[in-house]
Amino acid sequence: MNQMQDNRRAMLRTSIHGLAGVALSSLLSKEGYGNPEDWGAPTGNPHFAPKAKSVIWLFMNGGVSQVESFDPKPMLNKYAGKTIAETPFADVQNPDRLAIERLVVPDGNGNQRNKLYPLQVGFRQHGENGIAISDWFPHIARNVDKLAIIRSMWTTDSNHGAQTQFHSGRHRNDGDFPTLGAWVDYGLGSLNENLPQFVNFGNREYWNNRDGHYLGPAYDAVPLRVNPGNPLDYSKPAITVNPDSRAIGKELLEQLNGLRAEDYPVDKNLQARVASYDLAFRMQKSIPEVVDFSRETEETKSLYGIDQAHSKDFGMTLLAARRMVERGVRFVQVQHGAGGAGRWDAHGGLQANHSKNALAVDKPVGGLLEDLERRGLLDETIVVFASEFGRTPGSQGGTGRDHHIFGFSVWMAGGGIRGGIAHGATDEIGFHAVEDRHYVTDVHATIMHQLGLDTRKLELPGRKRLDIDHGHVIKKILA
Repeated sequence: MNQMQDNRRAMLRTSIHGLAGVALSSLLSKEGYGNPEDWGAPTGNPHFAPKAKSVIWLFMNGGVSQVESFDPKPMLNKYAGKTIAETPFADVQNPDRLAIERLVVPDGNGNQRNKLYPLQVGFRQHGENGIAISDWFPHIARNVDKLAIIRSMWTTDSNHGAQTQFHSGRHRNDGDFPTLGAWVDYGLGSLNENLPQFVNFGNREYWNNRDGHYLGPAYDAVPLRVNPGNPLDYSKPAITVNPDSRAIGKELLEQLNGLRAEDYPVDKNLQARVASYDLAFRMQKSIPEVVDFSRETEETKSLYGIDQAHSKDFGMTLLAARRMVERGVRFVQVQHGAGGAGRWDAHGGLQANHSKNALAVDKPVGGLLEDLERRGLLDETIVVFASEFGRTPGSQGGTGRDHHIFGFSVWMAGGGIRGGIAHGATDEIGFHAVEDRHYVTDVHATIMHQLGLDTRKLELPGRKRLDIDHGHVIKKILA
């Protein structure tokens, strides 16, 4: 084998853990370079038969109120203005003593947060099982028979670092850990070698702007914008170059990177760079096409709310998400309202805050569910609607609710998830998760299971994870 082939082999071997690493594994196999498992990397194949191929992860930054969304509590209206101790629910204080101590601390206006605050919106029962959902989400409610609403979530970070905790499963004080999307990207092979397997739409705050961490930067989500002219930073050549010249330059770059990799065989930054150059070359054509909606019908655009100013931006993002999974992207992460604490953070003026935000996301999300179903994609795509925590049943500042980590809601749909069910429960005022309680990594475990991944088989040498990192599959919501 000549020097050129040796260099090419070196380049391919060091790229195997890069952004396009799993895609390259098929190339290695075709050319007789062996099994990537020999080098400690996943094979790119599920560990067992999967029920789903892709995930669309919808994250509402700031903390959505569970009682004004997917777990309405009419008792808050009956006992509004009273302290918990003045209601039949005084025992609600017992499960989490710190929770009630936090609630009785006066806020800046002299109000105690344990005075119950009435619902700021009405609710109705929907679907075959009569599941109660807030009137702020009529389009999602119309699709309730597709949803498994988990009403018994809990977490431990009471500030917005909980955004990181929901994505990674670990408190920020523990350090930096890979996110769910990074693990999916790491564990599974490519469905489309011309597109990244893990993408992010929307802003991310500094505490939640990385994914790969100890897996390496190759497993960070690729940040995209819904802009056909400029969907990805540096995705277009700075000057016009003919295709033959670009191909020659790419081949030379591969050779030089291969030589460098011989000197630094475990440099993850180099590995990520090599793979990202290779993938970026192919994405220059594929990405703009994905976010170009010119061939979508007006009916489809309307379904996502793109024809309405209040839902246009999020609708375009979710239409792009559908087009991504349709073309084989594994994990599409969508952030709504990131920046600062997050747009859903309603310490005051909750009614105005949540009604405006719901108007922006409700129709696009409902449209996404319906569009996936009619295209036959919902069966193989898991859709998740989540927020870092919920909000207190008591008032803050007279018109808002504080952060609340002891009981909140998440829903999932598609990909082998049972529809039309409400799983778990909070108490009658929405304070504590009291039935089938689930830490955030139980959501992760369920998604990984549906994708055919055993998280314990993804552990790296020297990086053995805590049991809570693996979570427990929520079997009661599986079809």
